[in-house]
Amino acid sequence: MAVGIFDSGLGGLTVLEAARKRLPDVPFVYFGDSAHAPYGVRDADDIYNLTTSAVERLWDAGCDLVILACNTASAAALRRMQESWVPREKRVLGVFVPLIEALTERQWGDNSPPREVAVKHVALFATPATVASRAFQRELAFRAIGVDVEAQACGGVVDAIEEGDMILAEALVRSHVDALRRKMPTPEAAILGCTHYPLLQDVFQDALGADVNFYSQANLVAESLADYLQRHPGMIGSGTEEKYLTTGDPKRVSSRATQFLRRQITFDGA
Repeated sequence: MAVGIFDSGLGGLTVLEAARKRLPDVPFVYFGDSAHAPYGVRDADDIYNLTTSAVERLWDAGCDLVILACNTASAAALRRMQESWVPREKRVLGVFVPLIEALTERQWGDNSPPREVAVKHVALFATPATVASRAFQRELAFRAIGVDVEAQACGGVVDAIEEGDMILAEALVRSHVDALRRKMPTPEAAILGCTHYPLLQDVFQDALGADVNFYSQANLVAESLADYLQRHPGMIGSGTEEKYLTTGDPKRVSSRATQFLRRQITFDGA
């Protein structure tokens, strides 16, 4: 009864941890495409091809339901995959839906006209590819009016995290927050639109100020997944083992993952 979680590297581990806590009886298979990270600087076709290859590997591992814990893949590839590639008996879901639902306080299936919401000024920190896709703004516009979203492409942050250089990563975060604040001096809320970024949420919070509200994407996705599985129990696949797969060097990736999660993680080659 395994569920697959995919990310371009290690960032999706933040979603995995939240999902494990929310659904302790469900085994998860994690796939990190560290050999090709970061996705945020790739074009849409490249992201699509890498993502579909990874999802097929998770299907082979017994995961009929796969969560794209990679915001870049969700923004640049998911819609195309769902429209023309995913078989009827499988499901591939992204991480934008729970975030939009929380921000607009309405369910995804609510097709009533857009309306005003409580939050008016939102800072979005994401990879260059996610920012360029404008996927978040597009989905938000279907459901809310009067929301000013200022997006900041955070180049270099994912690379630094994947390399384990947290000093560089922190410096880059502070630089990107400074750049955002020059465009939007007083955001009410912040969205960390890459699952790597929660590893540095304390730095984002410190740079933005204690009065800025953060939306926890990992917890929102975990809660949404629990609700989905309750409504669609047949989508839990045939896999029975928790696994960690990587296209990178398993020993190196295991060391980084253990450092981030503060528990022993052992990756196998994908």
